[in-house]
Amino acid sequence: MDIVQPKDLEQSLGLAKRRHAELCRQNRIFNARNRIIGGDAEAWDIQLHDQKIREATEKARHETFAAEMRRSDKTTCTLEDRERRDRKNLCKAITDFQQSLQKPESRREFDLSDPLALKKDLPARRSDNDDRNTVSGMQRFMGEDLNFHERKKFQQEQNREWSLQQQRERKNARADHKRAEDLYMKTRLQFDETAKQLQNLESATRKAVRAAVQEFNKSQRIQEEERQRDQEWDWQRVQNARTSVLMERQRRRQQRDLRRALDCSNLGLAREQLLQKKLMKEVCTDHPTEDYFTQFNTRSR
Repeated sequence: MDIVQPKDLEQSLGLAKRRHAELCRQNRIFNARNRIIGGDAEAWDIQLHDQKIREATEKARHETFAAEMRRSDKTTCTLEDRERRDRKNLCKAITDFQQSLQKPESRREFDLSDPLALKKDLPARRSDNDDRNTVSGMQRFMGEDLNFHERKKFQQEQNREWSLQQQRERKNARADHKRAEDLYMKTRLQFDETAKQLQNLESATRKAVRAAVQEFNKSQRIQEEERQRDQEWDWQRVQNARTSVLMERQRRRQQRDLRRALDCSNLGLAREQLLQKKLMKEVCTDHPTEDYFTQFNTRSR
């Protein structure tokens, strides 16, 4: 027996499909009702339907591609705007950093190319007190006082400032002293007022405490009296109840004894009555016989 291979199955399936397609085609061609001279209407309809499907599919694919392109263009524009904005921010940050931390005057070689070097350079001498005026420079000689007027004016101005400063200090000291005295008096008055208020408050508190203690003691005394009265009433009620219980017990005991005695008496009376009834029955039932009569006159006595 031969083994069926997948390839044989595929060939059989393809052959069956072709046979079925041929049978369908023959049915369409040789059918007189559906056949039109010179062509196959059903095949044309199928082809037209397939063509419409292909056109709709192609149109949908083109629209999908167009939407994808528009979305890509929008994304590209957004990315370009973001890149342009980031580049602008980076350039601005670099410029700010250079202007704040990389100034030209902060460079080590700036003094060699400084356009304002001559303006910034110091003159040969600035005054008689210039440290660069050495003996070899012959800018100043012993005994000269070139700054006499300026020095005198400066000393006068300095003395004037010292005097004004002393006056201001004395005025401020007097004002401080006065403020201190006013503050001391104000504080003293406040302390006195506070002490008075505290004394009044303490007195009122003592009165309130004394009144509260008296009221508490009074209430305690009343409560104690009421408690004692209640205890006495309770004791009296207990005693009365105990007396009533004892009297009731004694009364019951007396009744029980009386009933017992009465029962004994009734029992005795009942026995006597029973004996009497028995005797009466015996007496009443005995009739005289001849023996009873013959017993008389049998003796001389």
